[in-house]
Amino acid sequence: MMNDEVRIIELKQSVFQKNDDEADKLREENRKKGMFLLNLMSSPGSGKTTTLIKLINYLKNDLRIAVMEADIDSDVDAIKIKEQTGVESVQLHTMGMCHLDAGMTKQGLDSLNGKEIDLAILENVGNLVCPAEFDTGSSKNIMILSVPEGHDKPLKYPLMFQVCDLVIVNKIDVLPFFDFDLKKCEEYVKLRNKNATVIPICAKTGEGIDKVAEWLLKEIKIWKGNK
Repeated sequence: MMNDEVRIIELKQSVFQKNDDEADKLREENRKKGMFLLNLMSSPGSGKTTTLIKLINYLKNDLRIAVMEADIDSDVDAIKIKEQTGVESVQLHTMGMCHLDAGMTKQGLDSLNGKEIDLAILENVGNLVCPAEFDTGSSKNIMILSVPEGHDKPLKYPLMFQVCDLVIVNKIDVLPFFDFDLKKCEEYVKLRNKNATVIPICAKTGEGIDKVAEWLLKEIKIWKGNK
């Protein structure tokens, strides 16, 4: 028997709405500071940190950059970024959570101690599901799909590709050894998000990093022009 006095609360919807509000507020704060926040997502092992190191070293003479490394535990990636690029790097421990939200991102930015930053990069937790569900307050979202993962991932994880402005296809040096169709991958990405850009790279050798940097600098310029 139904009880008309029982209140039903849609928890997931409520959580998302609160986070969206916080994300919009954080975006506005970053805009006033002149700080572009880039949210980088992917599955574990796709080459996020290696790609970041190559990208940061390419851009660090032109932009003041800081990095927030999110992981369930450890500080391996933050140390690697600091040692191999020299830029400010902080580790965010999610304490078991598989994503970052706007509130967590703000804590990370606050830990940078008010430094003047042009580009803040958030390396999100390695996961193709949860991180895509939460708006971090970023200016743009990008993701890395590596060749060994397969070209059909946009069909299997639609939301991740729907929320990303740039899809980087990494490890193209091993294309001859995997059944990965670059043309089909781009077709599937466009099926999920017709406005997304796809750039193939090899983070290990640096091939294509200049194209990613070019895309990012263009987006930062557009963002600054719309301030």
